[in-house]
Amino acid sequence: MPVFKVRPADPMSEVAGAIVARHLQMMYSQSPEGSVHALSGADLAGPDVDFFLLWDGDRPLAMGALKRFGDREGELKSMHVVAEARGRGAGAAMLDHLLAHARATGLRRVSLETGSDGNFVSARGLYIRAGFTFCKPFADYVPDPESVFMTLDLEG
Repeated sequence: MPVFKVRPADPMSEVAGAIVARHLQMMYSQSPEGSVHALSGADLAGPDVDFFLLWDGDRPLAMGALKRFGDREGELKSMHVVAEARGRGAGAAMLDHLLAHARATGLRRVSLETGSDGNFVSARGLYIRAGFTFCKPFADYVPDPESVFMTLDLEG
């Protein structure tokens, strides 16, 4: 398995912006506009979001973010591995990093929203293998047949 490095990054930087743009393009091509909950680079740069890039040498392969809300809760946002790097463990490495970061910052629960159709089967499988379970909409989300909601108790 490759040795990846995950580092904090500025989502408004040129290198991060390229991955953010790819992610947004993919999300808008796979889900109806009203059901896309991906964040823009500006939103990922918010004070309540920690943004990371995963690197293989000098090449960024993935991004992920952790958005804090409520009392010691967080949401995984914008998990994305570039298409040409899928299947190499980058998604699992990013998820491991985000969950370790959540624990280190004192969060007790991490939740996420992902798509409900076949385009998101791999993502849902990754989250299930990490221990996430299906849940009702959380935070400001409302029920949506295009969305699946999952959560992980970090104290359990």
